[in-house]
Amino acid sequence: MCKTKKATDASEPRPVLSRTQRTRPSHSPGAQSSSLSHSAIPSSSNPTSDLYTSSLSYNKATSSGTGTSISSRTSLSSLRESLPENPHIYPISEIRAATNNFLAKRYSSSSSASTAACWRCNLRGRDTVVFQRKFRHKIQTSQLKERLSVICRSHHMSIIKLLGASVSGDHIYLVYEFVEGSNLVDCLRNPRNPSFTVLSNWMSRMQIATDLAHGIDYVHNKTGLNLSIVHNHIKSSSIIVTEPSFNAKICHFGTAQLCGETEEEVAVETDTSKRETEIEEITEEANTTSLRKLKRSDSGDRQFEGIRGYMSPEFRLSGVATQKSDVFSFGVVVLELFSGEEALKYRFDKKTGNFVRTSLMDTAEAATAEGGDGLRRWIDRRLNDSFPVDVAQKLIRLALDCVHVDPDKRPDMGRVAGKISKLYLESKKWSDNVNIPTGISVSLAPR
Repeated sequence: MCKTKKATDASEPRPVLSRTQRTRPSHSPGAQSSSLSHSAIPSSSNPTSDLYTSSLSYNKATSSGTGTSISSRTSLSSLRESLPENPHIYPISEIRAATNNFLAKRYSSSSSASTAACWRCNLRGRDTVVFQRKFRHKIQTSQLKERLSVICRSHHMSIIKLLGASVSGDHIYLVYEFVEGSNLVDCLRNPRNPSFTVLSNWMSRMQIATDLAHGIDYVHNKTGLNLSIVHNHIKSSSIIVTEPSFNAKICHFGTAQLCGETEEEVAVETDTSKRETEIEEITEEANTTSLRKLKRSDSGDRQFEGIRGYMSPEFRLSGVATQKSDVFSFGVVVLELFSGEEALKYRFDKKTGNFVRTSLMDTAEAATAEGGDGLRRWIDRRLNDSFPVDVAQKLIRLALDCVHVDPDKRPDMGRVAGKISKLYLESKKWSDNVNIPTGISVSLAPR
């Protein structure tokens, strides 16, 4: 059974201090060392309780006075709030009640601009967003619980928390923490005012690129779960930008694993499809020619979710999501972030009377080939030509490496995150040098 937050707090043992221990330290060194060693023993039942217990013993040894103890408890409580909770397996009746039997108004966010419907609702006292997705491969309940418990252990400031899930028929309902902000699509291209963007300076966009790189690097390499995790839903509409520092948070973490979109699941499906394929040979006695008739079971009905412009070439062919396909999608988002244009669009050619496909990767390659002048014309004009050209050249080249046709030639996200962090520091240095002086006053009054 799942435990609510109150039940979780009630089940975790907390050390109780006597009034004497709270008001004054012990005069006996032996007693003090004894109490410290006793309180520092970790509990194997809950890692959050271990952190709380060890932190409390440290506060007992280093602080004196009630005020310091209260402030340390406040900081510990805020730390506990940020740590990932135990995953919840919500009953479908609870999801139905929270969404008014799925008749509530759907949450109007571009982050759900695919086949997934979503609702913003309150579940167990928390503001959440529920995404409805269809299983690509059905997962057993025990396997779902195991994967959910593993994924929910992950915690990063650039990833929106997955709180739990619910299963009903062929659909899974993923419950995420609601984050106040706007998706990257609306920040870059406001339909009401195309000439305006909140990302009007270079550093705001570098902040978003850095957060995305480190978030995806964490998903691929630094979860510490001995599990190869693939995101498979990286696109500009799945990125939430928060104020006031323009930090980026990635949506849909864990969807690929819980919906059966990973490489292992697709391999199982491919083997099954091959076994069900029948090859029938018809040989005519009069002629020496032989005809082969192939009968496929359900291989023609295989469908996979993806957005045009963000799918790597190998993903479009096989439908298999890998970490290299995540790197490709990240490269497209970076190009979109600094150009302000859509990843893929069509324009009407008056001469031929046809629509011509324009790819952001093609325009970026042409701009870098021209050099600094071409890059200045390619970068978003709403930045008012105020950006470090050398940093922009390195960044666009790095993004083009990420969208290489050959997946083996794409860099690892750990390397990408390190390079972008270095470029962020160079941009920060440039920004500090070009800042407008604040000690100058200008008067427009007549003399």
